[in-house]
Amino acid sequence: MRTRACSVLREWGGDVASLAAADLSLLTSPYEAALAQKLTEFPELLARAATEFAPHLMTFYLHDDVAARLHTYYNAERFLVDDEQLRLARLALVAATRQVLANGLAVLGVSAPERM
Repeated sequence: MRTRACSVLREWGGDVASLAAADLSLLTSPYEAALAQKLTEFPELLARAATEFAPHLMTFYLHDDVAARLHTYYNAERFLVDDEQLRLARLALVAATRQVLANGLAVLGVSAPERM
């Protein structure tokens, strides 16, 4: 799924750093809320996995929670919509998801290619 997120951002072709200013209040679908909620759990889950010496917690989180929600979101919504502000908000969520997946995989020592 990280590869898919990279593909969406590549197709957009803009500067990912510019997404920091996106108006996230425009993200109102239940798919967006579910994905955003899971992303907020990353720091706590990482700390728990490290404290408990339980890397499987990170594996389950990345696959069953984050990637699965991104997949559902990807199938339910279009990212590159005409409304520029909504497009930027959706792309910001995709970029944040890409970063969480990359960070989690790096902690596990798994490479995260941007292209397949």
